[in-house]
Amino acid sequence: MAKIDAVVTGAGGFIGGHLTKALLAEGKTVRAVDIKPLNEWYQRLDTAEEVVADVSLLGEARSVLDGGAGEVFNLAADMGGMGFIENNKAACMLSVLTSTHVLMAAKEAGVDRFFYSSSACVYAADKQTDADIVALKEEDAYPAMPEDGYGWEKLFSERLARHFREDYGIATRIARFHNIYGPNGTWDGGREKAPAAACRKVAHAVLTGNHEIEIWGDGLQTRSFTYVDDCVDGILRVTRGDFDEPINVGSSEVVTINQLYALVADIAGVEISYKHVPGALGVRGRNSDNTLILKEFGWEPSTRLRDGIARTYAWILEQAKAKAAGLAYTN
Repeated sequence: MAKIDAVVTGAGGFIGGHLTKALLAEGKTVRAVDIKPLNEWYQRLDTAEEVVADVSLLGEARSVLDGGAGEVFNLAADMGGMGFIENNKAACMLSVLTSTHVLMAAKEAGVDRFFYSSSACVYAADKQTDADIVALKEEDAYPAMPEDGYGWEKLFSERLARHFREDYGIATRIARFHNIYGPNGTWDGGREKAPAAACRKVAHAVLTGNHEIEIWGDGLQTRSFTYVDDCVDGILRVTRGDFDEPINVGSSEVVTINQLYALVADIAGVEISYKHVPGALGVRGRNSDNTLILKEFGWEPSTRLRDGIARTYAWILEQAKAKAAGLAYTN
């Protein structure tokens, strides 16, 4: 195969679909790769070369990078929201096969740039024990005490990318995502993250008239959430820049989970009541310190949480209506 401008693994997923769309808008030739059947991709883009492949297998990773690529964006992983990663630690850690084999194939193909999507779950747990969190700086990942399972895989894969750069000269770039949300992503089924879960539950309240909503824990745990368009902008800047250490791509607009649900309810124009129940909680507080990415790239999120949640809720409401009517989702 001839050299292609960009390869996106995980392109059938949430962030990967939005990234593929952005690359195509730049006029790039894009090979979009995902393990899921095409009818399960969140976005189908006619001008992309869409490939169904399991890049956790070295042979298939080599195949999708045959001919080389200007940029490789490795977003493929077995992951989900806190409910999923708390109960599927082995599956999450097995994503190291994807990280390893895509890197190996990229080295062999002589790609120009390699982006790895890491996570705020790499940060040390002892720095996230208070809801009134001090925003996390990049150096707070060490001494290592990441989220069990998923966080360890991400931290290991960061180190692997670093050593491929140091030992083999491949230009690797790494961003640590902080809770990316938006339309055209997982919103039900157990893998959805907190913003999508909140939108789904409020949409259900609107559609059924049952306004009691379950929230895991006391709802006082804190997080920041980053709209997907801002994330894609951050990915492209980090990939094409000269800074080669892991860097935060996140919002510093921190809220409690209770506040997140109240925001969605206000957008939906519905009164809700909370029922706090046991569930997977993760760390008590997490927020992104954007000092470094602002300095290196001039990047900070441009989408307010309220605006991004409004767009996300509108999309999920339509999905919930379609599901209730027995219609196909409008992915």
